[in-house]
Amino acid sequence: MADPSRVSGDPALAVGVSIPRVDGRAKVRGRALYVDDLTAEGMLHGQTVRSRVPHGVLRAIRQDPDFDWSGITVATAADIPGENVVALIEDDQPALVPIGGRVRHPDEAVALVAAPTRARAREAADHIELDIEPLPASFTIEESLAGEVVLYGDDNVMRRFDVQKGQDVERALAEADFVIDGTYRTGPQEQMYIEPQGVMAAWDDQGACRLTGSMQCPYYVHKAIARLTALPPEKVVIAQSVTGGGFGGKEEYPSMIGAHAAVLARASGAPVKLVYDRDEDIGATTKRHPARVHHRLGVMKDGTIVAQDVDVVLDGGAYVTLSPVVLSRAVLHATGPYRCPNVRIVGRAVATNVSPHGAFRGFGAPQTTFPYERQIDKAARQLGIEPFEMRRRNMLELGDETATGQTLSYSVGGPAALARAEAAAGSAPPRELAPAEQGTPVRRGRGLAFYYHGAGFTGSGEEKLAGRATVALCEGGGFEVRSSSTDIGQGTLTIFAQLAAAALGVDVGLVRVPEPETGSVPDSGPTVASRTCMVVGGVVERAASALRRRIEAWADEQGIDAPMDELGRRAAGELGEISETAQYSPPPGIEWDDDSYTGSAYAVYGWAACVVDVAVDLDTYEVQVERCIHAVDVGKAIHPIIVKGQIEGGTLQALGWALWEHVAYERGSVVNRRMTDCIVPTFADAPELETIIVEEPYPHGPHGAKGVGEIPMDGPAAAVANALEDALGAPFDAVPALPEHIARALAQAERAPVSKNEREVIS
Repeated sequence: MADPSRVSGDPALAVGVSIPRVDGRAKVRGRALYVDDLTAEGMLHGQTVRSRVPHGVLRAIRQDPDFDWSGITVATAADIPGENVVALIEDDQPALVPIGGRVRHPDEAVALVAAPTRARAREAADHIELDIEPLPASFTIEESLAGEVVLYGDDNVMRRFDVQKGQDVERALAEADFVIDGTYRTGPQEQMYIEPQGVMAAWDDQGACRLTGSMQCPYYVHKAIARLTALPPEKVVIAQSVTGGGFGGKEEYPSMIGAHAAVLARASGAPVKLVYDRDEDIGATTKRHPARVHHRLGVMKDGTIVAQDVDVVLDGGAYVTLSPVVLSRAVLHATGPYRCPNVRIVGRAVATNVSPHGAFRGFGAPQTTFPYERQIDKAARQLGIEPFEMRRRNMLELGDETATGQTLSYSVGGPAALARAEAAAGSAPPRELAPAEQGTPVRRGRGLAFYYHGAGFTGSGEEKLAGRATVALCEGGGFEVRSSSTDIGQGTLTIFAQLAAAALGVDVGLVRVPEPETGSVPDSGPTVASRTCMVVGGVVERAASALRRRIEAWADEQGIDAPMDELGRRAAGELGEISETAQYSPPPGIEWDDDSYTGSAYAVYGWAACVVDVAVDLDTYEVQVERCIHAVDVGKAIHPIIVKGQIEGGTLQALGWALWEHVAYERGSVVNRRMTDCIVPTFADAPELETIIVEEPYPHGPHGAKGVGEIPMDGPAAAVANALEDALGAPFDAVPALPEHIARALAQAERAPVSKNEREVIS
């Protein structure tokens, strides 16, 4: 249960004020219980036995006869009581590979062990031998598209989406004054949440299964475990423990680790806790999808964009997991926040023999924002147009139409975000300046990125989810918000308390928001897609308003005139607990066609502009981000400090993806599995982040709020690449841009001839 921090004063001031976080005291005082803090009588520790072979057929599982197996439980696919599947979008991924089944990546789960201690469990796992008959494997997008190894369907394509606007893209490109042609690559990215994946499972005497763990989406796990255990829904209870970060990595993967813990608990007859070490977490769990994007941009001499032709390919890994929704968002963001009469987008996700890729903050949008902002920057350079001006001439405004034919009729914050970023940036730093103390040659540059991000699920997704939330008047007169939306560090508990308090007209300290448990909260939909505040927060607000009207109607009947907190106490004494549940309904005018992929892709968009100044050491090719300005339209900042923290956290993750974060594979296996070599930026790498909150209210969001969690991730990598080209005169069309990549790009730039043709194709 969250520990509310009481805030005195006018309830109307609950929104737009940075109150103390309701979970803050418990965390800073060490009272918050994460999954690895949990224990139970007779609890065992679980360990997973993995294939270490990228592709093959499992022939046998053998236990070392010379090892002492006393007190050890071993479980395999044969011990799964229900369906051997991790239920999600497709039923293609088994919880454990069965004998005779195919291993599809090097970290695939094959068997499980449980023991009284973690050390003993690890030791036992090391004494299980797997007999796997190897098969040819495919590890890259190019190998998958070549089709020599067929892993999925007939052509390895897991999912495809097409978007078409205008009559003839090829003709429009042919008639353009310039065509900018580029191929872009973005790498995988490890979420590197503070707390690794972990779940605790137990079965009771009535045959019910309860899981408690670090997760984003309790009802995802509930659906998966019900099928795996063959239990009716009411006999599966999923509870979120305090969670140390997720960033998308704990969206669907807890269904896998939860399945393993549940199988071990059933086989052993004891509670089982399964918590990954960091190397196992990095090696086995999902990452951001690597991408290859080929982008052709047709522009006229005045800078007007007339055509975009975009081919997007994502590496989905060994199983489908969330690739369709990641690909969908990648495709829908592929042409950016720009007017364009002629568009063709083809998106594909392909199968390879690496661990499945999945959700990561922005899920798909960063992979296509990088190419279109590199293309816009190249066009501006080719035409001699200043970067801000190039964006201004083409940016979407009120009344304009997106690539899917959606007319923007409200909350278009692009012009304001771009103007605020430009005003804050001022003059660019001098390009060459050597620090006096070291005498090191340094080259400086500035880069801009401008972009948007659809808030909530795509098209009809939110309507299909029909997220619900309940607000209850409890004994004693306090209030409680019941929702399956999780707090994974982004402040859900606090923001929901603020929204409910404002709608009820009571002090925030009277509102509690417990961590979710499927047995006691409605399904609000997953905690993803920048939907928690905007979508579920709006549902919470409506439920609270309905409850307030109900209490006030009772008070009118009783002839009581008092403040709402007093009415709550008196109503609770007379009526006991009462509650109201609200359900999401789409705003008017939102229509989407899944077959043609046209219409209103999102109810609303966030808008952002990012300016980055870099300094490149010409001896070591190391890059220092000296300044980063990020102007982000959030609709309304319910809690300004939390909003600023979300923007700054996402910005630093994006800078890390651009410059430092490299996940290295050998034959499908991650080889840099520790935080010493799978690095993320630290405080030492972080520039002073200049965050500008822009508020262009969304009329159907709570107090005008819209999504903020993901948009900061989308654009800074492109701004960094644009800054590097500004500094060094060489194009940077892949991330991360490591020192060796910068050295190679400079060497190639020095050898490359420069074309003076009026019609230029830049690759």
